[in-house]
Amino acid sequence: MNNIIVFCQTNEKGESCQIGLELLTEGRRLAAEAGVKLEAVVIGHGMYQATETIKKYGAQTIYCADEERLKEYETVPYAKILTALFEQEKPSIVLFGATDMGRDLAPRVACALGCGLTADCTSLEIADYTDKNGTRYEKVLHQTRPAFLGNLLTTIVSPSRMPQMATLRGGLFGCQPAEGATDCKLVTLDTSMLNDNDFSTTLHESIILENKAANIATAKVIVAGGYGMGSKENFDQLYKLASQLGGEVGATRAAIDAGYANHDGMIGQTGITVRPKLYFACGISGQVQHTAGMDKSDVIVSINNDPEAPIHKLADYAIVGDVNKTVAKLIEYFSQNK
Repeated sequence: MNNIIVFCQTNEKGESCQIGLELLTEGRRLAAEAGVKLEAVVIGHGMYQATETIKKYGAQTIYCADEERLKEYETVPYAKILTALFEQEKPSIVLFGATDMGRDLAPRVACALGCGLTADCTSLEIADYTDKNGTRYEKVLHQTRPAFLGNLLTTIVSPSRMPQMATLRGGLFGCQPAEGATDCKLVTLDTSMLNDNDFSTTLHESIILENKAANIATAKVIVAGGYGMGSKENFDQLYKLASQLGGEVGATRAAIDAGYANHDGMIGQTGITVRPKLYFACGISGQVQHTAGMDKSDVIVSINNDPEAPIHKLADYAIVGDVNKTVAKLIEYFSQNK
């Protein structure tokens, strides 16, 4: 096993995005199990703040490509830089966030390197593996992700061609800085291989729109509704409750398919993964397709009229009763007791 490299995405201010810090937290665990070093790579302009943050999360080497032309993301130059780096350093594992950028960038790099890529992973493990021919591989990456529209989980291994690459969904691991000081080496990457033809677009204006999925992913309080809400009108009451709690509204796939809510608020294996401080599960039965996206919430409150609903077993506080009457009482209470 060679080292693990995490691609740390940055924002328009040159700061490390949360998904990169989550991957560093998980990468630290994997590196310890595999007995290798954890490294990171950042690309952009004005990366000082990002590199200072990454140091705190245990990266022992940070590869940095920093120049004006890289301030805005473009697929070709970013892919060329990463491909050159991975060909030189030959990491065993490379991790990307399952963001719009990661989902665009990782497949292009994997194609250039001729290696595999497992997308939208929900968990990773280091373990031995023996293939059908009896060849044994030690300490390879086992990558688990949803399959068949989220009805099953499948584990994928790709040990015969390095690096082993995966994109991981945000909200799975949390962000935990490394304990104690970590020696960190900063390596400036050569970008001389880039030419003007690699930059195919010119940014004239940037307009930041509200990102519903991003809001839910970082929310401290989430009020989520399922098919058990009964109608869109009933579901809309959840927005009142969330507003009083300073939270966001999420939904199950069944609620979205029924037209109660928009797709960008879907929580679960095929949607967003969240870790709020407080999670209200309203009219949600608790099928694994949904709970896999919220079961790491600090406190879970379930509201369902079925005492045997699986969601109650997961909840810290289970309310058995009519969900719409209960939500109405909660709205009334919080409006009087802000």
